[in-house]
Amino acid sequence: MSAVQTAVIRSAADVSPALGLSLRHGGLVVPEANLCPDFFNLRTGFAGEMLQKFVNYRAKLAIVVADPLAHGDRFAELVYEHQAHPHVRFFTSEADARIWLDHAQA
Repeated sequence: MSAVQTAVIRSAADVSPALGLSLRHGGLVVPEANLCPDFFNLRTGFAGEMLQKFVNYRAKLAIVVADPLAHGDRFAELVYEHQAHPHVRFFTSEADARIWLDHAQA
C-alpha cells in the first residue's frame, strides 16, 4: 500500500500544509472534488501559484481531473503541458496517479 496522501485544497492557506504532506510522504494526490473552483478558473492565478510552489520544492503532486475539457480549453491546455512534468501531473483516475507516484518513489 502506498504512503502517498490525499489532501483538500480549498484556499491558499491549504497549499503549504498540502506541500508538507507531499514532502513527508513522497507525493500527494488531489482529486478534482478536493480543489476549490478558483483552481479551475485560470484567471485567478491560484492554479499557477499552487503548482509553482510544488515545483519550487520539487514535491510530487498528482491532480485527478476526470475531464479537463469540462473546465475549458485553457485548463485542458495546462493539463496537456504537464503530461510529462517531473513534479506535477494530471490524471483522469486516482489509480493512475498513484501508479505514477509509486514509481516516482522507487
